[in-house]
Amino acid sequence: MKLELKDLSARHATARRGTRDALAGLTLSIASGEQLAVIGPSGAGKTTLLEVLACARPPAGGELRLDEVSPGSLPRRALQRLRGRLILVPQVPPLPPRQRVVTAVLAGRLPGWSLWTALRSLFYPVDIPAADEALEVFDLGDKLFERVDRLSGGERQRVGLARALVSPARLWLVDEPLSALDPARAQQAVAALVREAAARQVTLVATLHQVDVALAHFPRILGLREGRLMFDLPAAEVTPALLARLYASHEHELHGPAPVDEPPAPAPPVVMQCR
Repeated sequence: MKLELKDLSARHATARRGTRDALAGLTLSIASGEQLAVIGPSGAGKTTLLEVLACARPPAGGELRLDEVSPGSLPRRALQRLRGRLILVPQVPPLPPRQRVVTAVLAGRLPGWSLWTALRSLFYPVDIPAADEALEVFDLGDKLFERVDRLSGGERQRVGLARALVSPARLWLVDEPLSALDPARAQQAVAALVREAAARQVTLVATLHQVDVALAHFPRILGLREGRLMFDLPAAEVTPALLARLYASHEHELHGPAPVDEPPAPAPPVVMQCR
């Protein structure tokens, strides 16, 4: 899917009058099948950018076009069809705690399913091999029939990524997918994500706090600060000086958080009553 932004601005849903826009004057073009990472300090507008691209937040100004179509000009059903061609993977995937992992992954197929197929899959998953294959990409094949509330935070994030792999989407929008992963898992997950997107010729836009991971795996890097595009460069041309300016006064974020994969959620205590 091709993306074009021209002088685009956007606001936070709870922004008060007089506060600055979350995105301001953003102009860029992303070719179909391209993979890029968006970096920048907290409050740069990275998540807002993904929400706008996902047609979940209307621009406050400027223009957004997805495959030459302006989402704001579409009737409701046409907009729903357009949304079915993209997937937004949030930092904390909304996974029902008692749901099985196989069902959570196959939810990525919902835009292409009839209501009957969607309901049937809740009880009898309709394409178990596809879910298993997607989970194997992120080293989660042994969790296929596990309950979501038995997973660690990092495992939940990787289930969200596996959901993108089974979806019919041509645009993957991934928001901070590594916050609960240790460094080794983070490298493996991003490498797999970029590899799968390239193989499928899917457009991938991912926001990352881990600058080193972004530079190592993505061919193109966008630097955002206070809602403005500071640079748009091949990874090889992003210099330490550029990063220092991008993260000025936020130097502690330049190397990203030090995440540790969470332990599995403990089982609820059993209440015993004596009589």
